[in-house]
Amino acid sequence: MPNSKIIRTTPETQADFVWVPPSGILGKLTAEAWERSRALEEKRLAEGLAPDQGLVRASLADALRRDNVAVIAEIKRRSPSKGPINPGLSAENQAMLYAAGGAAALSVLTEPTSFGGDNEDIASSRKAELPLLKKDFHVSEVQLVEAEALGASAALLIVRAIDPEHLSDLAEAARQIELELLFEVRDERELERALKAGAVMIGVNNRNLETLVIDPETVSRVVPLIPSSCIAIAESGYSTPEDVMRAAEAGADAVLVGSALSASADPAAAVRQLANIPRQSRRA
Repeated sequence: MPNSKIIRTTPETQADFVWVPPSGILGKLTAEAWERSRALEEKRLAEGLAPDQGLVRASLADALRRDNVAVIAEIKRRSPSKGPINPGLSAENQAMLYAAGGAAALSVLTEPTSFGGDNEDIASSRKAELPLLKKDFHVSEVQLVEAEALGASAALLIVRAIDPEHLSDLAEAARQIELELLFEVRDERELERALKAGAVMIGVNNRNLETLVIDPETVSRVVPLIPSSCIAIAESGYSTPEDVMRAAEAGADAVLVGSALSASADPAAAVRQLANIPRQSRRA
């Protein structure tokens, strides 16, 4: 697909682009991720990060290709924007309820300080036998190796948080270990960078992670620009069938729903009411 379909800036503007590290909450969480990454690298050098040889990882991309808009149900205890959501949530129980409600896949937040996640949540969630997205602030190759070793099908890369050259390095590292990636973007320039890095799955986040402000028009603007050969996932601000219908109208193949499902008193029913919206094709 020609990149001219998605570039909204002139070649000169693209050439003049200089990436700067993220600010705000995203900047803080990215800096913390680098600290955790350095500690993880030391652990790998000392102990190794060998995967469980009995693990079978289902493809996230394959699970999201269906007639209806696929629901990626997220296991989320708290967040910087909402504070406590469900602090006592059991990852295993939540995962099983999501599966019973018809979730196509699970997103498991493993970031510990602001989201209350833990790597053990990946192991617990595997019992639902759905593809798992390890959702964290991944910034280094060793974190991707860890995701694969834990049994995740895919890992999140937030394009805004990663230097463009390093983004390509991470994409290649993931290919080497056969780990799928979800590239998260919020505008046209980030979409271009994701595609250049070889993205197959692209999440469009209505929430600006630097300011935590939601712009519900982000998905409507950016998703139609994603090539039809890729999987487009709408993120942030989805809780009702009407919300999912709007994502479908924009051309989203899937929605990632976190807070609304994690806070629900009946997670299976909450997923079920979102999982029957017909998908609509994109022209890109």
